[in-house]
Amino acid sequence: MPDPILTLENAGLRQGADWLFRGLDLTIDARDRLALIGRNGVGKTTLLKLIAGEIELDEGRRAVSPTLHIARLEQDPPVLGFATLGDWVRAGEDSPEDYELEAIADRLGADLEREAATASGGERRRAALVRALAGKPGLLLLDEPTNHLDIGAIEWLENWLERHNGAFLAISHDRAFLTRLTRNCLWLDRGTMRRAEVGFGGFDAWSDRIAEEEAKTASRLDARLRQEEHWLLRGVTARRKRNQGRLSKLIELRETRRGMTGGEGVAKLATTSDDNKTKVLIDAEHVAMRFGDRVLLRDLSLRVRKGDRIGIIGPNGAGKSTLIKLLLGRLEPDSGTIRRAQSLLPTVIDQHRARLAPENGSAPTVRDVLADGGEWLEVNGSKKHVAGYLKEFLFDPGVIDAPVATFSGGEKSRLLLAREFATPSNLMVLDEPTNDLDMETLDLLEEVLADYAGTVLLVSHDRAFLDRVVTMVVALDGDGNSETVVGGWSDWAAKRRDKTPLAGASRSTKTLPAEPPKPKSKLTYIEARELQQLPDKIRAFEKAIAGHEASLADPALYSRDPKRFASLSAALTKARAELAAAEERWLALAEKEAALAG
Repeated sequence: MPDPILTLENAGLRQGADWLFRGLDLTIDARDRLALIGRNGVGKTTLLKLIAGEIELDEGRRAVSPTLHIARLEQDPPVLGFATLGDWVRAGEDSPEDYELEAIADRLGADLEREAATASGGERRRAALVRALAGKPGLLLLDEPTNHLDIGAIEWLENWLERHNGAFLAISHDRAFLTRLTRNCLWLDRGTMRRAEVGFGGFDAWSDRIAEEEAKTASRLDARLRQEEHWLLRGVTARRKRNQGRLSKLIELRETRRGMTGGEGVAKLATTSDDNKTKVLIDAEHVAMRFGDRVLLRDLSLRVRKGDRIGIIGPNGAGKSTLIKLLLGRLEPDSGTIRRAQSLLPTVIDQHRARLAPENGSAPTVRDVLADGGEWLEVNGSKKHVAGYLKEFLFDPGVIDAPVATFSGGEKSRLLLAREFATPSNLMVLDEPTNDLDMETLDLLEEVLADYAGTVLLVSHDRAFLDRVVTMVVALDGDGNSETVVGGWSDWAAKRRDKTPLAGASRSTKTLPAEPPKPKSKLTYIEARELQQLPDKIRAFEKAIAGHEASLADPALYSRDPKRFASLSAALTKARAELAAAEERWLALAEKEAALAG
């Protein structure tokens, strides 16, 4: 067994008169790849600060290898007092040569010459990531590392972390990032921490099993606990199960949209019947837009219909937010036309998260924000009590009269979502909505979007979220070119796999001509046989996983037989990966069969 580089023993930290957590034990080895998971407000960022030695424990012990260099990616880097972001980066410990800094900064889209005093939050965060990576630490603590990065930069970061010789611990809402990189999960929940020897890909099944066990225990507790905690545990598990039904619905929507699209890579509807015209909210034809010498859009045509869920992707600075403003009429194109339905009623949730405080400067409560101080509000034509509506957005109903100012950033974001989804609209525009949201809130957002009766325009770099929500992707490459693919991020990535990958903001890509559509045919004999056999394989993987999990649930196994524990852990990780691959393959073949049949 490798020697640990850092341990926490019986660690406790107070928060006011209460304990934030207590009796916490943690061991980190030299090559660990850890995901730290928990709801907003449970103390994840505080735990990172404890591990980094930036704050002291109130009880317990922290032990660190004498030669260990720890770097922590901060959410709000302290860059003030430095002339440029580069000056702040170079002031870090063990600052490398300039060429190394510049190489990392280029791949992450960080401008090190930017004035520190006027840099945006995203620019500061990218500079902080450059500083953390450049020091090549033995332990890297990453707090939402993919926030403010485009997809090209995220993929580069993933490749860097896969090659990294040290350990890392990551807090992230990016499921694709965690699934690809992590091998172990730490779940911080209500003051305690559990560890699973599986990567994030196995977290849902593991946490659901624990939630079910706790639900049985909760049924024996008093009524207050059942009201305040049991509903949440049961709700999270049920929500994940409902995801499967929403996946089937999403496949249907994508097939419907594929039938309406004129050709591969063309966002214009093939039909112009009166019925279809009445269902069009926005119709953009041959739109072009430039800022100075830079072309953001050239000859973009897009028809947005009722019920569409459209994801807009591309490097930072490619023009995604500009496209949204054009479609909504907040900007006028240099050329081309954009027609909007008279009935268009948009609601916009932007990446800057509009302030929840009213213009008069008073301190609002949750009731003020949701119901103007009353008891009831109307949501999608139905009257709902504020307390009941709060539970739908994972709030304890007891916070109904709490000041919004006391909420964490993630809780404010969740409250903003609750307010905006109660606003009458037929077009919901979300610009980077997943930043600062925890996993449970992301599950909730997926559910709310699936139930939303209107149209959705979504700007996001979150690949898993795009795959689970959108019916069509519009990709901008930063050079004015655009491409449209029916499906989610994975469908677009598969189409581009043999082409130039989506680049970061500092690198230019050229869009290759779209592949000609392939003639329709039925599945090959091998594909049809594979589709028939996959359900049995999936059931076999699920049975194997259940067996491994049951064996690993023995708390004495590790101390009694560490070799068997390691073998079972490896087998469980392999089985989960095989299950995920089999499910993805079944989904791809099922979609292909449906497309060829229709």
